[in-house]
Amino acid sequence: MKTVETLNEGLKREYRLTITAKDIDARVDDEVKAIAPTVRMPGFRPGKVPPNLIRKMHGDALNADALNKAIDQGVKDLMAQEKLRPALQPGVTLADGYERGKDAELTVALEVLPDIATPSIDGLKLERLTVPADDKAVMAKIEEFAAQMKRFEDAPKTKKAAQGDQVIIDFAGSVDGVAFDGGTGEDMAVEIGSGQLIPGFEDQLVGVKTGDEKVLKVTFPDEYPVDNLKGKPAEFAVTVKEVKVPAASKIDDEFAKSLGLESLDKLKELMKDQVEQELNGLTRTYMKRKLLDQLAAAHDFDVPPTMVEAEFGQIWQQLEHEASHEEDPEAAKAELEKDRDEYHAIAVRRVRLGLLLSEIGQAHGVQVSNQEMQRLIMQAAQQYRPEDRQRFVEYVQQDALAAAQLRAPLYEDKVVDFLFEKAEISDREVTREEIEAAIEADDDGHVHGPGCGHDHDHDHKPAKKAAAKKPAAKKDAVKEEAKAEKAPAKKAAAAKAEDKPAAKKAAPAKAADEKPAAKKAPAKKAAAKK
Repeated sequence: MKTVETLNEGLKREYRLTITAKDIDARVDDEVKAIAPTVRMPGFRPGKVPPNLIRKMHGDALNADALNKAIDQGVKDLMAQEKLRPALQPGVTLADGYERGKDAELTVALEVLPDIATPSIDGLKLERLTVPADDKAVMAKIEEFAAQMKRFEDAPKTKKAAQGDQVIIDFAGSVDGVAFDGGTGEDMAVEIGSGQLIPGFEDQLVGVKTGDEKVLKVTFPDEYPVDNLKGKPAEFAVTVKEVKVPAASKIDDEFAKSLGLESLDKLKELMKDQVEQELNGLTRTYMKRKLLDQLAAAHDFDVPPTMVEAEFGQIWQQLEHEASHEEDPEAAKAELEKDRDEYHAIAVRRVRLGLLLSEIGQAHGVQVSNQEMQRLIMQAAQQYRPEDRQRFVEYVQQDALAAAQLRAPLYEDKVVDFLFEKAEISDREVTREEIEAAIEADDDGHVHGPGCGHDHDHDHKPAKKAAAKKPAAKKDAVKEEAKAEKAPAKKAAAAKAEDKPAAKKAAPAKAADEKPAAKKAPAKKAAAKK
């Protein structure tokens, strides 16, 4: 194999490889020998078919297979010979005009990971904000839980349904006078004002009473998941069977017993554990953001553009999805577009932090054990149907990139925990409101890095403008989740789903596509609106 470097610019590399016809032909010979014992041909005993006839019968397929294997080996040899650490899967292009029996010329293009000096972890200082799980916080959690466990009791038959009441109905839906699949139901409980059904449905139940019959006129949303109902006006003939009102929830021993617990004290004990977990989560979130801010402020190096674009694409896709569900989607998207550069800077920061965390982890021996990895795989497999779980497990075991993607969040957490152990930490007790405010503070779109002169932010969204409402969940879209576990020396170097090469084989179908459809009334909102 001949190798010529044709591009060396920044993190971009390009090579021209020549794989000789002799090498390819030798691989074909090896393949012929391997399959000869299984080849069957009239007139010959099993395993006795002459090699030249096997070549004649299967030549094109054998040559294609040999060429693919030669290319794979050539790329591997190139990575080892040039000591390359690809950021993503290299792009391999076979020159036009290749014919069987001729040398194969390839172009291998890739971006390499930057050389990063082992980051110093000395001098890290962090403040740990803690919130006590006091009785007030525990009772607030119990009250919140009680509200979710809302019960309804029968109302007088003359009671007119109001907001917050529950109505038990039979219904029959039609579009253009024709009934549609799933449009009929009996004894469906509808809480007026819950927003669980398509716009207008619940509102028209205000004022009905037991025994009433009413025709509700609604329009299915444009994003409704059933294609033949999207945007269609519909009518629902409704019979009201019962009207119920919310029952008062008294938080006492009887309430605890209704949940299968011994007493209210036992419920408080369980809820205190839950509150402590939530508060510990807030503490960790705050500390992690401050830690990442310090790392970002202390390190500056070029990052592979393709990794940045993949990260940015993931951010932007979620932002656009959220914008599409605003009251004025076009205005929200136009407003979003003004901040494109700032979100792109956030993507750069995320990639840089991911590489930093990976470098720190490798330098200090942070690892995800086989046992931990198996647990991750089994947990992820639970999102699939039982009959597909083994297929998912096999897929992750065979695909290095999929495994790295699954490993990344745990690896990052372990590196962060390692850095917490090395940092000088001071403690300060605050209220829940104070720590939540601290986490949300400085939501002005400033992206921190070397020379910024600040040390107080994280990857927040740009500040909301008054001109148009921004998408609602962007803070989640751009939250600090710099995935680590980039495996620089491996062919599948990136650890994030958005970093997968386009030609990578598909994963098993997602659970969302393969789970049985939930049984629900056709009047319910599209899933994206929930």
